[in-house]
Amino acid sequence: MTTRVLPGPRERLLEAAKELTYAQGVGVGVDALLKAANVARRSLYEHFGGKDGLITEVLRLSAAEDEAAYERTMRAAGDDPRRRILAVFDWLGEVIEEPDFRGCRYLAAELALADPDHPGHEVTRRYNARIRALLESELRDLDHPRPAHAADQLLVLINGALAVGATRPGTLPAAAARELAEHLLDEGRG
Repeated sequence: MTTRVLPGPRERLLEAAKELTYAQGVGVGVDALLKAANVARRSLYEHFGGKDGLITEVLRLSAAEDEAAYERTMRAAGDDPRRRILAVFDWLGEVIEEPDFRGCRYLAAELALADPDHPGHEVTRRYNARIRALLESELRDLDHPRPAHAADQLLVLINGALAVGATRPGTLPAAAARELAEHLLDEGRG
């Protein structure tokens, strides 16, 4: 006979918050989170100090997962930095076409967290800085003449594709962003 171990309250809260904050935004109510996780209010405060702590932890965990997905996508594209960067846009095209796609969790959180001191802002900004650093590293390997500036531009294209993908389904924003990225990358060719 095998014993099935069920996730504890902390894990259930994290999973419920990850799903609900993506589907409904970070403004989702505490009662909805508690109900989805099937935990008492006390568990929220014991494990996270409140909703802000839970939101911040979900953003932190999601950011680590998403950063790893960028890295996997780039590695799978081989050794050519140009191909690795363009692979990001191909992958984003797949992500945007998923039926449960709701846009970028980090952009949505940045816009929804009204308190400028909310700890979630630091998490989203660090995440964006790490993605930008990945892009800049590839651009340096490509010998792009302005790698820092081009990384900023690529990040705008990525965020724009994700935003348009959420607000205008069926418009293929990642393909449009990829085409613009190709022009930006070609700037580095002598």
